[in-house]
Amino acid sequence: MAEPLVFLPGLMCDARVFWPQIAELSATTAVTVAPITQGERIDEIASGLLDILPMKFALAGLGLGGMVALEIVRRAPNRVTRLALMDTSPMAGTPQASAMRELLIVKAKSGRLDDVMRSEIPLAALAQGPSRGAVMEILLDMADTLGVEVYLKQARALQRARDQQAVLRKLRCPTLVMCGEADTINTVKRHSFMAELIPTGFLRVIEGAGHVPTLEQPQAVTDALIQWMQMTAAPAMAR
Repeated sequence: MAEPLVFLPGLMCDARVFWPQIAELSATTAVTVAPITQGERIDEIASGLLDILPMKFALAGLGLGGMVALEIVRRAPNRVTRLALMDTSPMAGTPQASAMRELLIVKAKSGRLDDVMRSEIPLAALAQGPSRGAVMEILLDMADTLGVEVYLKQARALQRARDQQAVLRKLRCPTLVMCGEADTINTVKRHSFMAELIPTGFLRVIEGAGHVPTLEQPQAVTDALIQWMQMTAAPAMAR
């Protein structure tokens, strides 16, 4: 059996965002979904997770979860055997993005979390197709389940995100960089740049998917993850 696989969900997502992958991969792999709901800083979230995760594990993060994954690798490179970064960003938050998110925080506090999520992940960030509406409904339902307080924590964490490009350059474990071809939030161009920075990185662009490929094109994502899990494990970072 391969090492345990830990999934980190994206902004206001829970295990449902990885449900198709869990259903298939759990037949041969110990799969865990670790919530990223504790802490108002990415380093705080990462530190809390390291206290409860296995000693060695494969790590796959989506969106905000990918940002937390990079911080986990930075802190404990000897514990991560392989890394998957999905529809995420290694960049620090900009003042402009922080100011825009401050307006969303005010809106969330006023009880308009649904509207906030439609701004965070607009319909245009998902690929066109018959499943687009259903995926959006799942996103809204996950956000409703987690609630406003979790959104406030995660929004603050995004505002305070640090630049992790130096971590990418030091990666030495098998690193999958994956994105949906129609993602307008974290684009193919950004993921191509990320993959080029990583000595052991390889890019997979998922056709017919946008910001949430795990639900939009679940089989293509699962196939890419299986290929990644079959690669020879290595220490996460160069010393």
